[in-house]
Amino acid sequence: MLIIGDIKIAYEEAGPATPLGTVVLVHGGTTDMRLWEHQFHALSERYRVIRYDWRGHGRSGDAAGEVCHHEDLLAVMDALGVERAALVGNSMGGAYATEVALAAPSRVAALALISSGLAGHQWPQEMLDQARERVHGSVPADRLARYRAGTADHVDPADVRAMAQAHTLWQTAGPDRGRDALSDEVWESAVEMCGLVFERSWSGPRSTERHLTPPAVTRLPEITAPTLVINGLSDVPGIQQMSDLLSAGIPAARRIDLPETGHLPPLERPTEVTEALTAFLATVFTP
Repeated sequence: MLIIGDIKIAYEEAGPATPLGTVVLVHGGTTDMRLWEHQFHALSERYRVIRYDWRGHGRSGDAAGEVCHHEDLLAVMDALGVERAALVGNSMGGAYATEVALAAPSRVAALALISSGLAGHQWPQEMLDQARERVHGSVPADRLARYRAGTADHVDPADVRAMAQAHTLWQTAGPDRGRDALSDEVWESAVEMCGLVFERSWSGPRSTERHLTPPAVTRLPEITAPTLVINGLSDVPGIQQMSDLLSAGIPAARRIDLPETGHLPPLERPTEVTEALTAFLATVFTP
């Protein structure tokens, strides 16, 4: 465990005695560091690899008050003596990696943005409406309102499970695929991680998030780190549009589209993602 401020941050690291470089894996908002199981072990054959749980996720302490995740990422690097690293982020983990690349460019050797978010971006109304219908509607509106406000006397585990399953079906499988698109192993892993996020956010302390100013969405041309964008072609269309924005806006960004893949490529397509990262990192870190 690391202590960032007064919060315990869980992390794991692995790598050879003489690594070619350092890679930090940053999970997304509905997962935790277990998302990276395949990449963590495979990449650590050549690189020092670090994965950690955001505050409020996995085995880390609760998020309370004002939270700034890209500053936490830099603090993790500082605490572990990492001067410079390739940052690999999924979903909002990609957004935080991008903020670090703007706030501290000398610390970032490369970016790999997988089904990434981006701070300051306004999601399309169609996507928000779809989430409300397909995900939020899985829990009665009055109970969901109390959970989100932190005023519920009790969080029903059945509601947590229902919300996690609905979110996994909509985003991890994708809005145009069904449950059978995912293996049982991928489905249960995604539901378990997502359920833990909902349980903690509904029953834990309240928090607000602070992002980089000016926001990253207005600053993509400033990014100088070599960048790889990985997009799942079965992901929510609004998120795929983000991949369009990133690959067009970041100078010389490379892009890979994975067919029949939803929002969590590291979990659903572990071999393909690891191979893509291995090839990309070989161009960044040379022996």
